[in-house]
Amino acid sequence: MKLTEEKKAILSTILCLLFMMLGFILEKNGVSFYPISFIFAILFGGFKQTKEGIIETVENKRLNVDLLMALAAIGACIIGNWFEGAMLTFIFCLSGALEEYTTNKSKKEISSLMNMQPETALLLNNQGKTTEIAVSELKIGDLVLVPKGASIPIDGILCAGSSTIDEAAITGESIPSEKRKEDPLFGGTINLGEAITMSVSKNSEDTLFAKIIRLVDEAQNTPSQTASFIEKLENIYVKVVLIAIPLMILIPYLFLGWSWNESFYRGMVLLVVASPCALVASATPATLAAISNGARNGVLFKGGVYLENLASLKAIAFDKTGTLTHGVPVVTDSVFLTNNQDAINILIAMERQSTHPLAQAIITHFDHETTANYEKIEVKNIIGFGMETTLDDTTWRVGKNSFNDQTIIDESLNQTIEKLQNDGKTVIYLFKNQELIAYFGLLDIPKPEAKNVIAYFKENGIHTTMITGDHDKTATAVANELDIDQIYANCLPEDKTVLIKEQKAKYGMNAMVGDGINDAPALANAAIGVAMGEGTDIAMDVADMVLMQNDLEKLQMSHQLSKKLKRIVTQNIAFSAGIIVLLVLSNFFQIINLPLGVIGHEGSTILVILNGLRMLKTIPGKKPIAKKYSAQAVELV
Repeated sequence: MKLTEEKKAILSTILCLLFMMLGFILEKNGVSFYPISFIFAILFGGFKQTKEGIIETVENKRLNVDLLMALAAIGACIIGNWFEGAMLTFIFCLSGALEEYTTNKSKKEISSLMNMQPETALLLNNQGKTTEIAVSELKIGDLVLVPKGASIPIDGILCAGSSTIDEAAITGESIPSEKRKEDPLFGGTINLGEAITMSVSKNSEDTLFAKIIRLVDEAQNTPSQTASFIEKLENIYVKVVLIAIPLMILIPYLFLGWSWNESFYRGMVLLVVASPCALVASATPATLAAISNGARNGVLFKGGVYLENLASLKAIAFDKTGTLTHGVPVVTDSVFLTNNQDAINILIAMERQSTHPLAQAIITHFDHETTANYEKIEVKNIIGFGMETTLDDTTWRVGKNSFNDQTIIDESLNQTIEKLQNDGKTVIYLFKNQELIAYFGLLDIPKPEAKNVIAYFKENGIHTTMITGDHDKTATAVANELDIDQIYANCLPEDKTVLIKEQKAKYGMNAMVGDGINDAPALANAAIGVAMGEGTDIAMDVADMVLMQNDLEKLQMSHQLSKKLKRIVTQNIAFSAGIIVLLVLSNFFQIINLPLGVIGHEGSTILVILNGLRMLKTIPGKKPIAKKYSAQAVELV
């Protein structure tokens, strides 16, 4: 059985500990060859790190911490401190094993995702028979059978049947999604219901699941700014330490009257305590853990730098449709001026013959109230006005006010309708001959969580903006409801890009949140581009982070995650630097010995790594607050 790197690190640590304990026992019992046991302990515990340190030095022409630890262990043995050399190696090996464990734990989401990715699929032929083939061989348009309890092998469209699908791997949402005919299906999700048939819509390498794996993998291999800075600092720092060691040995020996043994001993202690192991481990384990936490909750970062930068956010701009709002209109107001039952029946019969989003909104709102079915009525579509039908010598029209310009609307009613229009709502009229029977106000309403998220950013001193291509009245209505600081309406893609560049110049760290093709240029030009996962592929491609489920609360969670990461990394850096200074001064004043130096140095490294693991803890979200729009309207979306 092939051992993983984590298991190898654990085995090396155990063997190092066993030989160190054996050497300690042999030394206490006066056995002359006890150093051999300590040598084995140092070899088992330090071989891997020393080998990696030498290879990195030769290949990259840069020094590293691993070499300092190897030199410190050898130096301790030279002056006869075999146990201290072995203990240094053991604790260093232990911290390395812990870091390996942390890295693996932080990357477990991508490992579990890859394990969930199906390798085979049941291809359906024209006779309805199935053949098991590799997922990579599937072509767009192929029909695939997905049995109950099986993983959906590839992205596609549901063709036959209906089912409940567990999409937690894609969206981070624990509640399964109900899927019907023509609904999209994503590879790697689980079919919890009965067997279904799907049509392949993407090649295996282009699926959303494959994109998620690539994004998480790229992010975890892209260091944050802090980690990159520490990595650059490490090379310089190690050189400084290697220069300081001879000075620490020679200056006290030549000018302070120390003995050679004491001076050399203090040089070896300095070699141990001045090594920046804890400093090097301050950022990377915590960042990896934070990226994994985000992936587990349906937020993908394309690099640690974007997660880190989110904590410094000063301004955030949102697209309206599909980002702050649901992207589809709903009926928020319905007023019938006469007996409404016949009107509802005929209205629904007419609207069912249209695919317009406004028609679909009316059907959704009133469908459950119909009592008669007029399937055979003939409906005319009058382009630019609406639809009309004649039933029992009565002409019914639904659409704009100008559709029936002979109808006179009294002043008070006209004022009520104008108020709806001023609130940004689209008003649809229903006429019976020349009489106004009913009118309806429709609006693409804000998402339930949008107001809380906007309030959160404002509470944190972050300027909020809505940039939309929609007209002024609708944009103002939504912005006023959400209490957004600034509104820009009637914006073309180039207008959005210019505004984002201006905000970036003014605020420095800004973000743009969008979902459409028209948002892509603005997303690319923002310091942090945030794409909604149910948006277009190009928006996801150019963005720096993706909300896999169109849930704005995940954006709030991400900001909190970033701030927590910044706190933990700052704590780690301050703690590790403080410990190094304390130990170096204690060594110079001859307060500590080599064992205490080893414990202080390596103990601080272990504590820093464990502190970084706190980033794996879930960030609690907030519950959405009530909206002024009707509960029925929200429920219908």
